[in-house]
Amino acid sequence: MASKVIITGVGIPMIIVGALMAWLWAPIQGDFQNQVELVGSTIGILGVIFFISGLFYTKEPVMH
Repeated sequence: MASKVIITGVGIPMIIVGALMAWLWAPIQGDFQNQVELVGSTIGILGVIFFISGLFYTKEPVMH
């Protein structure tokens, strides 16, 4: 069972913010364009990792 909280609360917003940084904010920056693209793409990649981990997350019952 997937964790919708991880997917919708962390994964998707990180993907959106990373894409906006890499595609919209980076071309505006003159000297720091490469650094902004790097940070934006890193945030996007981490968002994809959180999205995928949210798909595979399940609560395991505790065995006593």
